[in-house]
Amino acid sequence: MNFFDATILGLVEGLTEFLPISSTGHMILASTFLKLPDQEFLKTFEISIQLGAIMAIVFLYARKFISNLEMYKKLIVAFMPTALIGFAFYKIIKTYLFSPLVVAIALIIGGIVLIILDKKIISANSKYNNLEQITYKNAFMIGLIQCISMIPGISRAAATILGGVYNGFNKKQATEFSFLLAVPTMFAATGYDLLKTPITITSHELQVFAVGFIVAFLSAWLAVKLFLKFIEKYGFKYFGYYRIVLGVIFLWFFLA
Repeated sequence: MNFFDATILGLVEGLTEFLPISSTGHMILASTFLKLPDQEFLKTFEISIQLGAIMAIVFLYARKFISNLEMYKKLIVAFMPTALIGFAFYKIIKTYLFSPLVVAIALIIGGIVLIILDKKIISANSKYNNLEQITYKNAFMIGLIQCISMIPGISRAAATILGGVYNGFNKKQATEFSFLLAVPTMFAATGYDLLKTPITITSHELQVFAVGFIVAFLSAWLAVKLFLKFIEKYGFKYFGYYRIVLGVIFLWFFLA
């Protein structure tokens, strides 16, 4: 892998991680277009640059993380279902679900759901004045819904945003809670993946990691800023259309 490949994958990771369009699907497609060999280094790289995207959220929402103990409690409760189910079914998910066919079907189904529910999402009124007021029960339910995103192509962001709306948030609150919940979820998933993945890094590979990490951080920062403005004006249906088109492309690759 060279610096160009690292830059492209970093961009793809950062721009798609927090949008409801499946970063996993995009990373698979990008690796295919770049004709990168399916080796341990590629897997380690794709896992590691997620940390760059996570750190963008940490910096953007630093004030909430530093000064709000109640937010921590709600995020821990929301994270629990994913931690337990993810640990229990890690091997099954990695062995049987990471395939272009599964990703394609999940993208298309998720896209249809987003289009159908778009009006419900954008018109939803909040039961809460701020994120911290969500009940522990509803926070747990959002976390439970997040578990669906363990299926590649579903999109963690899409699942948690929908879960947030149906548990009392409006679209902006649901989106921001999705961002915050990504931090413990992705730190845990990335850390566990790295523990399970053999790592041998040369000096050149370390530089490649650095490029991917920085690009993922910067592009995630930009994506989050623009995403909030976009949904305020246009809602979520366009992400649904995009998912369906991408799913068809995946099906074409699979059948070819």
